[in-house]
Amino acid sequence: MADASSPPVPRHVAIVMDGNGRWAKRRLMPRIAGHRQGVESLRRCIRACAERGVQVLTVFAFSSENWGRPQDEVSGLMELMGKALVREVPELQSAGIRLHFVGDRRGLPDRLRQSLTQAEAATADNRRMVLNVCFNYGGRWDIVQAAAQLATCGEPITEASLDRALALAHVPDPDLLIRTGGEQRISNFLLWQCAYSELYFSDRFWPDFDEAALDEAFAAFVERERRFGKTSEQTAASSRAAAG
Repeated sequence: MADASSPPVPRHVAIVMDGNGRWAKRRLMPRIAGHRQGVESLRRCIRACAERGVQVLTVFAFSSENWGRPQDEVSGLMELMGKALVREVPELQSAGIRLHFVGDRRGLPDRLRQSLTQAEAATADNRRMVLNVCFNYGGRWDIVQAAAQLATCGEPITEASLDRALALAHVPDPDLLIRTGGEQRISNFLLWQCAYSELYFSDRFWPDFDEAALDEAFAAFVERERRFGKTSEQTAASSRAAAG
């Protein structure tokens, strides 16, 4: 847990965990080996975020577009997720981390869907940090399903009502979006929620993204001026007023 002398950290951090396959390819290994190493990096990141006082961590594990990848890689990812749940849920439970899976579960194998539900139930009472794992998720899917919910119940579609119907309505919007792997795009991730998130791109492949790299991202975040459409002068005045 971060202490009072620690530098401020984002309340909600979102991460596009990119570069697993390329990490493996550079080592003449199969792509799934990179994804396995990526799980180890995620374990490290979860622990580091919790220790630094982050309240919400949201990671992009499998996009709705990833079904178009080679079948052996897709099958390997499904198997990897199932094994990771068996291994990691007890550790998350003991660490006080609440697990949410965000995405369209209809296309997932039955056994995996059951495992996701059981993992969420096992950690439902935890309060130290929320971990959202976006699996079979896409930002466009999220907006469409939210609009469909509202249309079905006859509720007017407004910014506020749509926001409440989105898949991450249980947490505040991300303060910081990190993408590893050197690409500089958000790839259909949290399109609505990241409207005012600070973006940070790292050249490191996800398996190489360690605690020091996370701290570099947080240090860059602290230096950003978050105006939310206002001027610098208005932002400074608001900060002074909030400080008393």
